[in-house]
Amino acid sequence: MKKIITVGSLILFIFLIGFFFWRFYFVFGEGVKAGELNYFEKKGYMFKTWEGRLVQEGFQSPNPGSLQSNEFRFSVADDEVASQLDRASGKFVELRYKEYLSPIPWRGASNFVVTEVLQVGDSRRGPSERHPIE
Repeated sequence: MKKIITVGSLILFIFLIGFFFWRFYFVFGEGVKAGELNYFEKKGYMFKTWEGRLVQEGFQSPNPGSLQSNEFRFSVADDEVASQLDRASGKFVELRYKEYLSPIPWRGASNFVVTEVLQVGDSRRGPSERHPIE
Protein backbone atom coordinates (compact mmCIF):
# COMPACT_ATOMS: atom_id res chain seq x y z
CA MET A 1 0.00 0.00 0.00
CA LYS A 2 2.86 2.37 0.83
CA LYS A 3 4.45 1.66 -2.54
CA ILE A 4 1.22 2.51 -4.40
CA ILE A 5 0.87 5.81 -2.53
CA THR A 6 4.53 6.71 -3.23
CA VAL A 7 4.27 5.91 -6.96
CA GLY A 8 0.91 7.69 -7.21
CA SER A 9 2.30 10.76 -5.46
CA LEU A 10 5.31 10.79 -7.78
CA ILE A 11 3.11 10.53 -10.88
CA LEU A 12 0.84 13.31 -9.57
CA PHE A 13 3.86 15.53 -8.82
CA ILE A 14 5.29 15.01 -12.34
CA PHE A 15 1.85 15.74 -13.85
CA LEU A 16 1.51 18.97 -11.84
CA ILE A 17 5.00 20.14 -12.88
CA GLY A 18 4.16 19.41 -16.53
CA PHE A 19 0.81 21.19 -16.27
CA PHE A 20 2.42 24.25 -14.65
CA PHE A 21 5.07 24.42 -17.39
CA TRP A 22 2.46 24.03 -20.15
CA ARG A 23 0.09 26.61 -18.65
CA PHE A 24 2.62 29.36 -17.81
CA TYR A 25 5.81 28.79 -19.83
CA PHE A 26 4.64 27.21 -23.11
CA VAL A 27 4.90 29.75 -25.94
CA PHE A 28 1.53 29.59 -27.68
CA GLY A 29 2.44 31.99 -30.49
CA GLU A 30 4.97 34.55 -31.69
CA GLY A 31 4.55 37.58 -33.90
CA VAL A 32 5.16 41.22 -34.70
CA LYS A 33 2.84 44.16 -34.01
CA ALA A 34 3.27 47.77 -35.08
CA GLY A 35 1.59 50.97 -34.00
CA GLU A 36 1.87 54.06 -31.85
CA LEU A 37 3.05 53.50 -28.28
CA ASN A 38 0.25 54.97 -26.18
CA TYR A 39 1.71 54.42 -22.71
CA PHE A 40 4.45 52.44 -21.03
CA GLU A 41 4.81 52.22 -17.26
CA LYS A 42 6.15 50.13 -14.42
CA LYS A 43 3.42 49.08 -12.03
CA GLY A 44 2.25 46.36 -9.68
CA TYR A 45 1.54 45.65 -6.03
CA MET A 46 4.11 42.97 -5.20
CA PHE A 47 5.95 42.48 -8.47
CA LYS A 48 6.73 45.68 -10.37
CA THR A 49 6.45 44.86 -14.07
CA TRP A 50 6.56 46.93 -17.25
CA GLU A 51 3.16 47.24 -18.92
CA GLY A 52 2.28 49.05 -22.12
CA ARG A 53 -0.36 49.67 -24.75
CA LEU A 54 0.13 49.98 -28.48
CA VAL A 55 -2.56 51.62 -30.64
CA GLN A 56 -2.43 50.05 -34.08
CA GLU A 57 -3.13 51.95 -37.26
CA GLY A 58 -6.47 51.36 -38.91
CA PHE A 59 -9.81 50.35 -37.55
CA GLN A 60 -11.70 47.11 -37.38
CA SER A 61 -14.99 46.13 -35.87
CA PRO A 62 -16.97 42.94 -35.57
CA ASN A 63 -20.12 44.87 -36.53
CA PRO A 64 -20.40 46.42 -40.00
CA GLY A 65 -20.70 50.20 -40.00
CA SER A 66 -19.08 50.80 -36.61
CA LEU A 67 -15.50 51.78 -35.78
CA GLN A 68 -13.25 50.40 -33.08
CA SER A 69 -9.55 51.12 -32.53
CA ASN A 70 -7.08 48.27 -32.24
CA GLU A 71 -5.17 48.14 -28.97
CA PHE A 72 -2.39 45.73 -28.11
CA ARG A 73 -1.72 45.44 -24.37
CA PHE A 74 1.61 43.86 -23.49
CA SER A 75 4.20 43.26 -20.79
CA VAL A 76 8.00 43.47 -20.94
CA ALA A 77 10.28 41.24 -18.86
CA ASP A 78 13.67 42.38 -20.21
CA ASP A 79 15.09 45.63 -18.76
CA GLU A 80 16.96 46.52 -21.98
CA VAL A 81 13.76 46.30 -24.04
CA ALA A 82 11.95 48.29 -21.34
CA SER A 83 14.51 51.11 -21.50
CA GLN A 84 14.12 51.32 -25.31
CA LEU A 85 10.32 51.53 -25.00
CA ASP A 86 10.53 53.99 -22.11
CA ARG A 87 12.13 56.51 -24.48
CA ALA A 88 9.63 55.84 -27.32
CA SER A 89 6.35 57.05 -25.86
CA GLY A 90 4.07 58.52 -28.52
CA LYS A 91 6.19 57.17 -31.38
CA PHE A 92 5.60 54.50 -33.98
CA VAL A 93 7.14 51.22 -32.81
CA GLU A 94 7.38 47.72 -34.23
CA LEU A 95 7.57 45.00 -31.57
CA ARG A 96 8.31 41.28 -31.59
CA TYR A 97 6.34 39.38 -28.95
CA LYS A 98 5.61 35.94 -27.52
CA GLU A 99 2.13 34.87 -26.47
CA TYR A 100 1.72 32.63 -23.44
CA LEU A 101 -1.44 30.81 -22.33
CA SER A 102 -1.55 32.60 -18.97
CA PRO A 103 0.32 35.47 -17.31
CA ILE A 104 2.60 35.02 -14.30
CA PRO A 105 2.76 37.89 -11.76
CA TRP A 106 6.56 38.28 -11.98
CA ARG A 107 6.55 38.25 -15.81
CA GLY A 108 3.70 40.73 -16.29
CA ALA A 109 -0.06 41.17 -16.30
CA SER A 110 -0.52 40.28 -19.98
CA ASN A 111 -0.34 37.05 -21.98
CA PHE A 112 1.74 38.97 -24.54
CA VAL A 113 5.39 39.57 -23.61
CA VAL A 114 7.49 41.82 -25.87
CA THR A 115 10.96 40.37 -26.46
CA GLU A 116 12.46 42.82 -28.97
CA VAL A 117 12.00 46.33 -30.36
CA LEU A 118 12.44 46.12 -34.14
CA GLN A 119 11.80 49.74 -35.12
CA VAL A 120 11.14 53.14 -33.59
CA GLY A 121 10.03 56.06 -35.72
CA ASP A 122 8.25 59.38 -35.49
CA SER A 123 4.47 58.87 -35.72
CA ARG A 124 4.08 62.00 -37.87
CA ARG A 125 6.21 60.58 -40.69
CA GLY A 126 5.20 57.97 -43.24
CA PRO A 127 6.19 54.30 -42.97
CA SER A 128 9.03 54.68 -45.51
CA GLU A 129 10.69 57.39 -43.40
CA ARG A 130 10.85 55.32 -40.20
CA HIS A 131 14.23 54.07 -39.13
CA PRO A 132 15.27 50.87 -37.32
CA ILE A 133 16.50 51.06 -33.76
CA GLU A 134 20.24 50.69 -33.31
